[in-house]
Amino acid sequence: MEKKILIVDDDEAVRNLFEEIFGDAGYAVRSVESATDALDILTHDTIDVIFLDLKLFGMNGIELCRQIRMLKPLSIIYAITGWATLFDIEECREAGFDDYFTKPIKLDTLFKAVEDAFEKLRRWSKRYGVAKDEGHGGLRDG
Repeated sequence: MEKKILIVDDDEAVRNLFEEIFGDAGYAVRSVESATDALDILTHDTIDVIFLDLKLFGMNGIELCRQIRMLKPLSIIYAITGWATLFDIEECREAGFDDYFTKPIKLDTLFKAVEDAFEKLRRWSKRYGVAKDEGHGGLRDG
Protein backbone atom coordinates (compact mmCIF):
# COMPACT_ATOMS: atom_id res chain seq x y z
CA MET A 1 0.00 0.00 0.00
CA GLU A 2 1.39 3.38 -1.03
CA LYS A 3 1.40 5.76 1.93
CA LYS A 4 0.09 9.11 0.73
CA ILE A 5 0.33 12.48 2.45
CA LEU A 6 -1.27 15.78 1.43
CA ILE A 7 0.08 19.13 2.64
CA VAL A 8 -2.22 22.17 2.43
CA ASP A 9 -0.38 25.37 3.35
CA ASP A 10 -0.22 28.81 1.75
CA ASP A 11 3.49 29.06 2.65
CA GLU A 12 5.57 27.62 -0.19
CA ALA A 13 8.59 27.09 2.08
CA VAL A 14 6.51 24.91 4.42
CA ARG A 15 5.13 22.90 1.50
CA ASN A 16 8.61 22.38 0.07
CA LEU A 17 10.01 21.30 3.44
CA PHE A 18 7.21 18.76 4.01
CA GLU A 19 7.57 17.43 0.46
CA GLU A 20 11.30 16.99 0.91
CA ILE A 21 11.35 15.36 4.34
CA PHE A 22 8.44 13.00 3.74
CA GLY A 23 9.41 12.29 0.13
CA ASP A 24 12.94 11.36 1.21
CA ALA A 25 11.39 9.01 3.78
CA GLY A 26 9.52 7.15 1.04
CA TYR A 27 6.06 8.66 1.35
CA ALA A 28 4.06 9.80 -1.69
CA VAL A 29 3.59 13.52 -1.00
CA ARG A 30 1.42 16.10 -2.72
CA SER A 31 1.12 19.70 -1.66
CA VAL A 32 -1.18 22.57 -2.53
CA GLU A 33 -1.71 26.12 -1.33
CA SER A 34 -5.51 26.32 -1.30
CA ALA A 35 -8.55 24.52 0.04
CA THR A 36 -10.03 24.37 -3.46
CA ASP A 37 -6.96 22.56 -4.80
CA ALA A 38 -7.02 20.17 -1.83
CA LEU A 39 -10.67 19.27 -2.38
CA ASP A 40 -10.00 18.70 -6.08
CA ILE A 41 -7.21 16.24 -5.26
CA LEU A 42 -9.28 14.47 -2.62
CA THR A 43 -12.21 13.91 -4.98
CA HIS A 44 -9.88 12.07 -7.36
CA ASP A 45 -7.42 10.32 -5.04
CA THR A 46 -7.34 8.59 -1.68
CA ILE A 47 -4.96 10.38 0.68
CA ASP A 48 -4.25 8.75 4.02
CA VAL A 49 -2.72 11.59 6.03
CA ILE A 50 -3.45 15.29 5.59
CA PHE A 51 -1.75 18.33 7.14
CA LEU A 52 -3.84 21.53 6.96
CA ASP A 53 -2.72 25.03 7.79
CA LEU A 54 -5.49 26.80 9.68
CA LYS A 55 -4.91 30.15 7.98
CA LEU A 56 -5.53 29.64 4.27
CA PHE A 57 -6.74 32.15 1.68
CA GLY A 58 -10.43 31.74 0.94
CA MET A 59 -11.69 28.78 2.95
CA ASN A 60 -9.86 28.35 6.27
CA GLY A 61 -8.45 25.07 7.56
CA ILE A 62 -11.33 24.52 9.99
CA GLU A 63 -13.96 24.58 7.26
CA LEU A 64 -11.72 22.55 4.95
CA CYS A 65 -11.39 19.87 7.63
CA ARG A 66 -15.17 19.67 7.96
CA GLN A 67 -15.53 19.20 4.21
CA ILE A 68 -12.76 16.59 4.07
CA ARG A 69 -14.43 14.64 6.89
CA MET A 70 -17.53 14.34 4.69
CA LEU A 71 -15.47 13.18 1.69
CA LYS A 72 -12.83 11.04 3.41
CA PRO A 73 -13.99 10.15 6.92
CA LEU A 74 -11.08 7.81 7.64
CA SER A 75 -8.25 10.09 6.58
CA ILE A 76 -6.09 11.28 9.46
CA ILE A 77 -6.12 15.09 9.49
CA TYR A 78 -3.62 17.25 11.38
CA ALA A 79 -3.89 21.00 11.94
CA ILE A 80 -0.75 23.10 11.62
CA THR A 81 -0.49 26.78 12.46
CA GLY A 82 1.97 29.48 13.39
CA TRP A 83 0.00 30.48 16.47
CA ALA A 84 -2.52 28.81 18.71
CA THR A 85 -5.05 29.52 21.41
CA LEU A 86 -7.16 27.19 23.50
CA PHE A 87 -10.17 28.25 21.43
CA ASP A 88 -8.39 27.16 18.24
CA ILE A 89 -7.60 23.76 19.73
CA GLU A 90 -11.20 23.17 20.83
CA GLU A 91 -12.52 24.31 17.46
CA CYS A 92 -10.08 21.98 15.70
CA ARG A 93 -11.30 18.97 17.67
CA GLU A 94 -14.92 19.87 16.94
CA ALA A 95 -14.13 20.22 13.21
CA GLY A 96 -12.64 16.73 13.13
CA PHE A 97 -8.88 17.20 13.33
CA ASP A 98 -7.02 14.26 14.81
CA ASP A 99 -4.28 16.42 16.31
CA TYR A 100 -2.87 19.96 16.32
CA PHE A 101 0.71 21.17 15.82
CA THR A 102 2.13 24.66 16.29
CA LYS A 103 4.94 25.85 13.99
CA PRO A 104 7.83 25.45 14.20
CA ILE A 105 7.30 21.70 14.49
CA LYS A 106 10.13 19.34 15.35
CA LEU A 107 10.78 16.83 12.57
CA ASP A 108 10.70 13.86 14.95
CA THR A 109 7.24 14.98 16.09
CA LEU A 110 6.01 15.07 12.49
CA PHE A 111 7.42 11.64 11.69
CA LYS A 112 5.94 10.15 14.86
CA ALA A 113 2.52 11.59 13.98
CA VAL A 114 2.67 10.17 10.45
CA GLU A 115 3.89 6.76 11.61
CA ASP A 116 1.13 6.63 14.24
CA ALA A 117 -1.47 7.63 11.63
CA PHE A 118 -0.51 4.87 9.21
CA GLU A 119 -0.40 2.34 12.04
CA LYS A 120 -3.90 3.40 13.14
CA LEU A 121 -5.19 3.01 9.57
CA ARG A 122 -3.57 -0.43 9.33
CA ARG A 123 -5.21 -1.51 12.61
CA TRP A 124 -8.63 -0.28 11.49
CA SER A 125 -8.30 -2.12 8.22
CA LYS A 126 -7.21 -5.34 9.90
CA ARG A 127 -9.59 -5.21 12.86
CA TYR A 128 -12.73 -3.92 11.21
CA GLY A 129 -12.13 -4.73 7.55
CA VAL A 130 -12.81 -1.08 6.77
CA ALA A 131 -11.93 0.38 3.40
CA LYS A 132 -10.46 3.85 3.72
CA ASP A 133 -13.36 5.65 2.07
CA GLU A 134 -16.18 3.89 3.93
CA GLY A 135 -17.97 5.54 6.85
CA HIS A 136 -15.86 5.60 9.99
CA GLY A 137 -18.55 4.52 12.43
CA GLY A 138 -16.83 6.27 15.31
CA LEU A 139 -13.44 4.70 14.67
CA ARG A 140 -11.46 7.92 14.34
CA ASP A 141 -10.47 7.97 18.00
CA GLY A 142 -9.52 4.28 18.12
